[in-house]
Amino acid sequence: MRQPPPLGSRTWKPEEEDYLMEKWGQISVPSIAKKLNRTTNAVKVRAQRLGLGAVLMAGEYVTLNQLLLAVNGGSSSYGYKMKSWVENRGLPVHTKKVNRCSFRVVYIEEFWEWAERYRSFIDFSKMEPLALGEEPGWVAEQRKKDFEAYAIQRKDPWGEDEDSRLKMLLSKHRYSWAEISEMMHRSHGAIARRCRDLGIKDRPVSMELTGKRGTWTSEDFEILADGIRHGDSYAAIGKAVGRSEKCVRSKVYNDYLTENADKVREMLGDGAWGHGAPEMDVRHGFYISRTRHQVRRDLSALATVLRKRMNDLGYDPYWQRFMCMNWDDIGGCSAGCTDCDSCTAFRRIQPQYCARCGGTFYERKENRFCAACRTARKKQAQRHWCRVNGMSRK
Repeated sequence: MRQPPPLGSRTWKPEEEDYLMEKWGQISVPSIAKKLNRTTNAVKVRAQRLGLGAVLMAGEYVTLNQLLLAVNGGSSSYGYKMKSWVENRGLPVHTKKVNRCSFRVVYIEEFWEWAERYRSFIDFSKMEPLALGEEPGWVAEQRKKDFEAYAIQRKDPWGEDEDSRLKMLLSKHRYSWAEISEMMHRSHGAIARRCRDLGIKDRPVSMELTGKRGTWTSEDFEILADGIRHGDSYAAIGKAVGRSEKCVRSKVYNDYLTENADKVREMLGDGAWGHGAPEMDVRHGFYISRTRHQVRRDLSALATVLRKRMNDLGYDPYWQRFMCMNWDDIGGCSAGCTDCDSCTAFRRIQPQYCARCGGTFYERKENRFCAACRTARKKQAQRHWCRVNGMSRK
């Protein structure tokens, strides 16, 4: 009886080669070898002779690093994108195992579906056309809008000439935030940060919002809604309605409780402005100007009632110690009092006013800034140190 040839010595049949070319890069090499009853080395050698290339480059996907390089014009920022794109916004990433190595890959079709949902977040002006092969129809339009947005507001590093011009414009005390933003082609936030970094004390003048600029009309709301649906930047929308980018952002946040244009687009849908807006909670009401004072009064009244109720129920008979300058959470009463109700050494904590945000805060230790602003200033100093020492992300 004739014995079959050993594995690795059999001639490849046309149908086996067709299967290899069809599945190369789609399934793993061991799976192909098992299906064809051959060794993995035999499959690799045959694929090399057929010119199929590397198995990682043969599927309808790219590695995550290749995708980031293509979309960001050569800059990957891998760690930041893993946090911002994958963890926070759910970019679909798969694991591809080749031999003993694992790679993160992204399927092109899944990427375009995800990118259309977050197209306001991605800057397509940095991406070369057809860098990932055939593109959906909306990409070319969005790339053009991103180029126009960059022409309105630049995002490259500041230069010495720009710094000198910024100081000159501010020293005249005649231009508003919107006017300086238009002349410098920088956003309101970028100008404010640059003023803080350079230690410039002058600030743009406030503009009186009267007439058309003071009241949003139905036409303005229609332009705003259409701009967000079509992926326009806030700077472009502000230019269309005759307002600053900050004014547009504030309006969007006041109505939809977020500045994320992609989230607003999902809530807005095809309806008029205000459609799908979420209900305001206490946290947002505390920061929005039109409801801030009322929410503060309501919270103060609620805190007073809760303290009274807590005192009546006996949870803490001396709740007033929390407003006394003599009380210390670790050492207790520095005046040596054991009964707060009969104490005559009570000294109320005096209100302090933050030099940064202007808010009122209560602390026993004297401070120029509230706790939130102290944290913000610390973060700002850390970012400034990173920029000065060349460690900022590009």
